[in-house]
Amino acid sequence: MTPRLRLQPEAVGMGMTSQRVRDRLVDRLRESGIRNENVLNAIRVVPRHLFVDEALATRAYEDTALPIGHSQTISQPWVVARMTEALLETAPKKVLEIGTGSGYQAAVLAVLGLEVHTVERIGDLLRQARKRLRQLGMNVRSKHDDGRIGWPEHGPYDGILVTAAAPALVHALIDQLAVGGSLIAPVGGPASQSLVRLSKRDDGSVHEETLAPVVFVPLLSGTLD
Repeated sequence: MTPRLRLQPEAVGMGMTSQRVRDRLVDRLRESGIRNENVLNAIRVVPRHLFVDEALATRAYEDTALPIGHSQTISQPWVVARMTEALLETAPKKVLEIGTGSGYQAAVLAVLGLEVHTVERIGDLLRQARKRLRQLGMNVRSKHDDGRIGWPEHGPYDGILVTAAAPALVHALIDQLAVGGSLIAPVGGPASQSLVRLSKRDDGSVHEETLAPVVFVPLLSGTLD
């Protein structure tokens, strides 16, 4: 079941944040290869302009990453859609997101009816994300912690989505992935990164495949207030 959003006037949008502009973004995503209509509808529904600074709201429905402070970004809509589409191929119910950021990716997952757990290392970003998600009536569990540790207390997860790049997949996160589940993550350094999907098979072995070239901020250890 898709959760209903609390669409206050600021969430409905107008002008460059109107539904017409959102629909144009969805059309561009479909033209660029996104096929899952549920994902496209989630992108259409979630008010991305509420997840960026007010000064950037008119650019919210461009297919580009935007700064959200603390040297972090809200991911390009195509990347959000592609990662979500890849995650949904194994029909997850409970998912873990590493790197809450603005809260936008968590909102897209929640709109799709998934049980979402999300971890963010930067306290200020997490507080803002929690406020946005509450305002939209989304039930997302969140934690201020080092994302490289994951959230083992609530594992295993049917799907794990990592929104920051590490040189290699993090073993602690693979350990929290359920058999039959998929982990979607950018892998690589500043010069070259690839979006990778790791699938855990019934015999405990894993299969990796490369999905697309991407650019993400680095996955760092520790926490900040």
